[in-house]
Amino acid sequence: MPTSRADVATEHASRYLQQLCKHWAHKFPVEFDPTHGTIDLSLGRTVMDADAAALHIVVSTDEGGSLERLESVVADHIKRFAFREELTFDWKPAA
Repeated sequence: MPTSRADVATEHASRYLQQLCKHWAHKFPVEFDPTHGTIDLSLGRTVMDADAAALHIVVSTDEGGSLERLESVVADHIKRFAFREELTFDWKPAA
């Protein structure tokens, strides 16, 4: 299963995690609390963990061609929530 991860430096990781989960909860299966969230999108699965310094995101999909699309969709949504700060998503293949 193709999987990638990004560690996004931000002091607002918990806020963004919860916003994204709430945003997609009406369309997709979502589970979350202030420090951990999972979203089962049609493109694949997104798992997020928040700490005081960063939002840690892992995305995975059954369809190899959809991994970049999933990365883009997740990053674009979080960037919209974080319009007050510049976030960097450096996606890397997950081991």
